[in-house]
Formats: sequence, structure tokens, C-alpha cells
Amino acid sequence: MKQAVSLEEQVQHLRSKATQLLLREDWGEYINLYSHLISLCLAAGDGAGAALHKTLCLAHSNRAEARFRTRDLAGALRDCDRALEFDPAHLKSLLRKARVLLDLDRYASAGDCLKLAIASHPGDDASRELLVRCRNLEAQSRRGRIDVSNWILGGFGDKCPDLAEYVGPVEIRRCSNGERGLFATKNVEAGTPLVVTRAVVAGRGILPESAGGPGDSARMLLWKDFVEKVLDVAEKCSRTLNLIYQLSPGTDQGDLEVPDIALFKPDAVEQLLALPPASRPDVDRILKVLDVNCLSEEAFSTKIDGKQSNYIGIGLWLLPSFLNHSCSPSARRQHIGDHAIVHAARDLRAGEEVTIAYFDVLSPIDDRRTSSRRWAFECRCERCDFEDSALFGPKMREMEAAMKGGASMEETVMRLEEGMRRWEVKGKQKGFLRASIWPAYASVYGSERLMRRCVRKIPVAAVVAESVAEAVGGDERVLKAVLGRMKKGCGDVAEMEKAMRLGRATYGKIMKRTAMKALFQLPLLNNGI
Repeated sequence: MKQAVSLEEQVQHLRSKATQLLLREDWGEYINLYSHLISLCLAAGDGAGAALHKTLCLAHSNRAEARFRTRDLAGALRDCDRALEFDPAHLKSLLRKARVLLDLDRYASAGDCLKLAIASHPGDDASRELLVRCRNLEAQSRRGRIDVSNWILGGFGDKCPDLAEYVGPVEIRRCSNGERGLFATKNVEAGTPLVVTRAVVAGRGILPESAGGPGDSARMLLWKDFVEKVLDVAEKCSRTLNLIYQLSPGTDQGDLEVPDIALFKPDAVEQLLALPPASRPDVDRILKVLDVNCLSEEAFSTKIDGKQSNYIGIGLWLLPSFLNHSCSPSARRQHIGDHAIVHAARDLRAGEEVTIAYFDVLSPIDDRRTSSRRWAFECRCERCDFEDSALFGPKMREMEAAMKGGASMEETVMRLEEGMRRWEVKGKQKGFLRASIWPAYASVYGSERLMRRCVRKIPVAAVVAESVAEAVGGDERVLKAVLGRMKKGCGDVAEMEKAMRLGRATYGKIMKRTAMKALFQLPLLNNGI
């Protein structure tokens, strides 16, 4: 009896300390304290009966919450399960387990957990609300149907839309050059979401307005903090670590295995969590992976939430890391909160590689070659080969040199359009050449004075925009030119439909028409940012 009283006093003392740690959000010490409390209770044996079981249930549940806060999701899940062994109907543990499962993208399992909570506690509104969210995410994860219309129409509120992990009709395959890439498994229309995924870690900051030193220091601090967070997550979660190890560390990709796409689907979480983690993450290997695979949020991805110009964001998104570059990209990515959404930027055929632009592709081939060398590769896509051919290479370089040397924009555009008629350029190839001098087209379509000089000598903006989009996918700058002409009364219902198609190719099929039209009115787009 004396021992039981002594244990009770110790438990009360530890709980009092735990409250202080909770208020300070000192999760590391909080976890250590509850680990000590659990050890004391277990050492007491089963003689203490129901009271001890209640204490152990609550201790494991509270430690689960702390582990959840520190992103040790596997540990949090184990603690929730242990708590529920002591009391299968413990509401806090059921809710905490459901939240952990949601963060692990196990939507169906989270739903089952919440159904148990509702059955045991019919009056609990939190369980019902979370179950609705869970069902919505599960449906989204299975079908890839995303709708952020309310968020856009509401002016991009502080709370980002709820997005589920989704892997659409894509697979990882070996490319013809020996590297690994993503490929479409069926025909898909422009705008179709292909991948929706949350960052392993995302880091963000505001750079100083002045160029030079302060900005560079801010970038270095952001990168240092980002790397530390990735290493912390990798150490705590065997699932994340094993998926990071699937990415290229920058060595010859021909030596790397081609992982099964199923590993990146939510259903694979349980399988990956069961894998034993390495004794310690290979820090050198992870740093190489980060150097090769990190994506910048502001680098040629669609931005629809109006970030300020000196904003910087960086993150590691696992499956999008397999996307290779093309100067005729078939997909675009955009970022909403910590999620990256990759959608088809033009119609895709089954078996076609899904590619994105690593740099500005609305530019001449020599400029693109310079950019690709900074990325340590030389692009040999269909567009580059066409523009560098013996027939078109010299002509385009001469035209680009004249434009940079002071030739008027309207002369450059009319010269290219006349040349394409003489050279009998057809279809997508017209879009390739127009994309290479797009700044000239944008200047002409943005000026009434220049348009008057080009009347009946160049196609209307919507026709050229469709041509460019077919060649290089949707782009805000191309969309801006079409909307600018429509704003000046140069469009009708048919032109609006073309703008809507271009909008879907640019932003994806993730919003209703009303939201798309609202997006068309944003200063973000009208200023061409």
C-alpha cells in the first residue's frame, strides 16, 4: 500500500512538471518525462489494477501528442496504439491516432478510427468534423478531383485548401538516355492533375530588398535551417528516409534502380513504416540528394496566390523530383501551401514523358543552352533539335541577333510570320519558333500602336497563344497577352473559351469557371508576374 501511495505521489509530481513543459512547448523534455513516468508505472507491475492502466493510457496518449508535434509520426502512432490497448474507447487517443494517420495520408484508416470514436462517444462533434474532412481527402486521393475555387474567390485566405496526396496516371520508367523519368500511362487532357504531394520539408522567407550581401546571407540561413529539418525528419521517419534514398544523389542515373510508383502512393505508407530504419541517416548522401532535387517555389512554376516579389521558398517534394526538363514541357507545377500540384500543361499521350521547365523556355535556343549548362546538362528535346537544325538554326539566330541589336518588335514578328509561310512550317513547329521570340509578340499584342502596323500581317493573339501553348504548354505570360487583347474589346465568346482552355493548361483543372475568371482579373496576372 505504501508503495502504491509513493507511486501515486511520483505520478502527480511528474504530471505537474509535464504541465509546465507543455506550456513552454518543450516537447523533447516532455517526451523524456512521460517516458520516465511510463517506466515507473510498468515497474510497479499489474498489482495496481485499473488506476495504473488509466495512468498508462493517458501517459502514452500524451507522449503520442508530443511526438506528433515533433513530427515523429511512427513513434506517435505506436504510442496511440499502446494507449488504446489499455482503453480501446479512450477519446483523446482515438482522435490523436486519427490525426497521425491523416498526416501519414492513411485516410481510410483514419476514418475507421474516427468511426470507433463516434460509436463510443456519440456526442463528440470534433470526431464528426474530422471524419467529414477524412472522407473528403480519401475521395480526393482516389480520384484526383481538386477544387480550390472558394479559396480563390475568398481572396486567398490564410488557411490553404485541404489537399490529399494523389498519384495519377503516371509511372516511373527509364528514359532513352538512361535517366529515370515520369511517364503518362494513359491519354490525358491539358489541365489534368497528375501528382499532388506535400513537401517533406518546405522553408520560406522574405529576402531584403537590396541586392548583394544581406540577401545572400538570408538564403544561406534559410538553406541551413531547411537542411537541418530534413535531416531531423529523416532520422525520425523510416518511411521518409527510404523514399529520400530513392532519389538521385547526382551520380550516373543509369546505375540507379527504377522504383515502383506504388511506393509513393498513400497505400504504401504502412509497408514503408515497417521497414527498419538505418542506424543513422547517411548525411552525405542526403545532402547530395537535396542539392540535386530541391525545388524553388518561385522558379518557373505557376503561382496563383500573389506572393511578393522578394519572397523565396524552397522544398523537397519526392515524386516531382523524377520530372526531367524539356524546352517543350508537357506539365507545370504550382504550389499551394506545402503542396506541389503537377498537372498536364497540354494534352498528353499514353507513354509520353511528363516533363517540366527548369528555366524560362519562352526564349531563344542560345539563351536556353546557356541556362541548361548552369544545370549541368544540354537539352536535346524535340524543340531544341528542330531550332538547331541546319534549316532553322541560322535563320532564327539572325532574327534574334537583329532583335537584340535594336530591330523593332513588330518587324521581328512580321519577319518570322512571313518566314514561316515561305518555309512551310506547320503545326507544333510554328509554336516552337513563336515561343523563342515571345517577348516580341508580347510587346506587339500589348500595344495598340504596334498592332495597327501589323493588321492582317500577323494572327490574332488567341491563335498565336494556342500555338505556343501546344508547343510549350500553358504559361501566364501567354495568357496575359490574350486577356489583354480581350480587355481592349478584341474578343468574343469564342475568344473567352480559348482563354479558358489556356487558363486550364496554365493553372490546371482545379477550379470552377467563376474562380478562373476571378483569377484572370488579378493584378498578379495583369502585371505579368
